[in-house]
Amino acid sequence: MSRLIRMDGSGHTTLAEWRADDQASVEQAVAAFREELEQGSIAMVTRGAGHAEHVRELPLDEPLVIMRRPIAGG
Repeated sequence: MSRLIRMDGSGHTTLAEWRADDQASVEQAVAAFREELEQGSIAMVTRGAGHAEHVRELPLDEPLVIMRRPIAGG
């Protein structure tokens, strides 16, 4: 089972869980993913120790997709 999580003040919050063969869970996960993007979040998947990749569509074959807010700076 794959998970979509958001990094937040509690550590993380699970937004959705899905299996590629369960269309209803996939649709729920895609909707949650898009909602997070619309609110300004960035989606990342890990690519080994110390490496991550920014994704713009929910990769259904990834075990974990992490949503986070952009880092503020000035």
